[in-house]
Amino acid sequence: MRLNLENQSADLENTKEFANWLLQLGEGNLGGINDGDTTIEIPDDLLIGNTTDPLATLIQLVYPSILQEFKNPEYFRERAILAPKNEFVQEINDQLLSLFPGDEVEYLSSDSLCQTEQLNEAVHESLYSPDVLNGLKLSGLPNHKLVLKVGVPVMLLRNIDQQNGLCNGTRLQIV
Repeated sequence: MRLNLENQSADLENTKEFANWLLQLGEGNLGGINDGDTTIEIPDDLLIGNTTDPLATLIQLVYPSILQEFKNPEYFRERAILAPKNEFVQEINDQLLSLFPGDEVEYLSSDSLCQTEQLNEAVHESLYSPDVLNGLKLSGLPNHKLVLKVGVPVMLLRNIDQQNGLCNGTRLQIV
């Protein structure tokens, strides 16, 4: 029991150190004088070492034993990978999805616009063709294609029906 408490104490201290480093980074207090271009030294324990597939290594670090634990909702509550751009998020999601057993189910968005009297048909087809609509990748707008498997965790980013009790950021699991 004593060893377990010592490990928890060390983990808490490491978490505090990381939180302080992250705050310093966010406030622009790391590195030299910051005139828009500065060099920041990242501690070695936060770096992924030399590897042929850094994303797979990151996934293994954040989600160890994912195949044994993916049915346990508690497992995902304590883990997340954050990424600065949606294209990185998609790459991470695709690689994680490939680890889950089972068949993929693909859902596609609507690829047409509602007909209006204000624009003629030629303008609709040239400005809003299905290829253009399906290729949009914008913040706040879901991608054209969503691929899921049973057991995969998802996060509700925007709930447009809050009366049913779900709120933004709710973590769910596909059943």
